[in-house]
Amino acid sequence: MHIADISKGIIGANGIVGAGIPIAVGAAYAQKYREQDSVTVAFFGDGASNRGTFHESLNMAAALNIPVIFVCENNQFGMSTPFSYHSKNKTISQRAAAYDMPGVRVDGNDPIEVRDATAEAVARAREGGGPTLIECLTWRHHGHFIGDSAAYKNPLDEKLWRDRDPIPGFEKRLLDDGLASGSDIEQIKSEARTELQASIHFAEQSPYPELSVMYEDLVF
Repeated sequence: MHIADISKGIIGANGIVGAGIPIAVGAAYAQKYREQDSVTVAFFGDGASNRGTFHESLNMAAALNIPVIFVCENNQFGMSTPFSYHSKNKTISQRAAAYDMPGVRVDGNDPIEVRDATAEAVARAREGGGPTLIECLTWRHHGHFIGDSAAYKNPLDEKLWRDRDPIPGFEKRLLDDGLASGSDIEQIKSEARTELQASIHFAEQSPYPELSVMYEDLVF
């Protein structure tokens, strides 16, 4: 949850719902101030779209014409609460109109559709067109946490979305379009498994940090 890697442009995440949205606006404003050719992206769930930080951030980004893209991964449940229960809006993307910015809803399980919408938003931001709100409609296959059995979900909906899983779906698309062969797919899976196992091994073999690291990067 708290991943960060400044060298890759990942400025950090935290456990507060919707808290990353205004942080992204600040980062994007810094990029604009420094006249950098960069675009900031904020990721959040449908539950965060009802937080004040969401609306304040969209308003500020629009008013200051900031190069930031707000990506809502709408898996249709804010923890255990359906989106239809906690919002009168039919979509999250339509909320963009209140801030005079483009609002786009895409199939979040279609990587090409997501890529195309994002590319358009990035180009617009770099050309000085300001922010965009992209709503990616998807599904959470498991509970919100380990002990959540997700009994609140309709089994029929679960099956429907299982059949639309983006990973096997995109694999089939690559094969059908002749963009990859069976051996290509297996090589990708093998490399991913090898990388994952190496990461697990590194973590398990790494020593616990010394207590002194708590004071690194702190100014007293």
